[in-house]
Amino acid sequence: MNLLHANDRPGEYPQSWYAATAETLPPFAPLKGEQRADVCVVGGGFTGLSAALHLAEAGLDVVLLEAQRLGFGASGRNGGQLGSGQRQDQHTLEKMLGDADAARCWELAEDAKDLVKSLISRHNIDCYLKPGVAHACFTRAEMADEHDYASHLRDRYGYDQIETLDREAFHALCPSPAYHGGILDMGAAHLHPLRYALGLARAARDAGVRIHERAEVHHIAEGQPATVQTAQGRVTADHVILACNGYLGGLNRQVAARVMPINNFILATEPLGDEAARVLTRDVAVADTKFVVNYFRLSHDKRLLFGGGESYGYRFPRDIRATVMKPMLEIYPHLRDVRVDYTWGGTLAITMKRLPYLARIGPNMLTASGYSGHGVGSATHCGRLMAEAVRGEASGFDTMARLPTPRFPGGGALRSPLLVLAMSWYAMRDRLGL
Repeated sequence: MNLLHANDRPGEYPQSWYAATAETLPPFAPLKGEQRADVCVVGGGFTGLSAALHLAEAGLDVVLLEAQRLGFGASGRNGGQLGSGQRQDQHTLEKMLGDADAARCWELAEDAKDLVKSLISRHNIDCYLKPGVAHACFTRAEMADEHDYASHLRDRYGYDQIETLDREAFHALCPSPAYHGGILDMGAAHLHPLRYALGLARAARDAGVRIHERAEVHHIAEGQPATVQTAQGRVTADHVILACNGYLGGLNRQVAARVMPINNFILATEPLGDEAARVLTRDVAVADTKFVVNYFRLSHDKRLLFGGGESYGYRFPRDIRATVMKPMLEIYPHLRDVRVDYTWGGTLAITMKRLPYLARIGPNMLTASGYSGHGVGSATHCGRLMAEAVRGEASGFDTMARLPTPRFPGGGALRSPLLVLAMSWYAMRDRLGL
């Protein structure tokens, strides 16, 4: 099933609060005929837009092809959290990679946050960027682990942006009866992801990137140069950057065997007004410790944006509202009668190790994807790393390409049913409180 078409209307953004509150760009024309470029970027999300922007600013001639609209996929639909570190914590990376490479991964992740903030500042992107992401714990043991981890980051990496919160302090921030405590990372941030993506698109356009929407790529022929084919045209390019994440389809088997698309869902309530203080008392985002994570924050107009729920097929559920209301009411039972104004789903991509997959998949072809829910910073940064690698500055790309990203059991053919079994097991553990 092609996820580019499974759940959405062609050429339209989903009916999300993000789309309703973003100043979308006039449509870019589809690709017609033949074009020549130094680099062809396939995919118009954070990864592709960042790569194209950085390449154009370095003086290269770039064509970007997007199958739907810029920011159409996960980049315009996600929870908007700009987290610290990689998707896996530093304890895990130290055991997996050794201290030196784990430290380099931390440095790159800090670079990713700085990059997002600097792009927003440099290009005057109005996306409601605000500091602060809290991690919420359900048990005393989870809280102790989070506090120990904050100490580890401070002592080993010099990261002092985290405040540890006991139960009382956490409830003063997030008045939910569900949580026992947690941490607040003021070096992390949150933003309006579609407005951010469209800001990158404007910057890329103004830097000279030739952008085409409704230009779905059907085939890439490797070679010197490579040829990227759509239904109505083709691009011949010295380099190709594949930046499709969960919407890759069948474009590359090597990537598909390691990167799995999954769906996630968000709702936006009516504006809560003064009642917003019963949800959060500060303008920060929250993510909790469940395997099927709950993540939420208040919008600039005081709506609760709540993400969660589970669905293990490529199709979105018929009733997204019910899917998300169930976990939301576990966190905020008093919102049972609140009006829900928007619901939407989106497709992200995960890897077996929950670490991004960066690779050279041909002599002149690079890819990055599989951000596993950590894409606001990682995708933007990986786009720049690929742009640098095209220009011969590949140290950052090569570090990330060394991260272990094994194939899913069964490769592209059997990964979906096996993932359903695994995710259902972990979801059951969440429900049982294990």
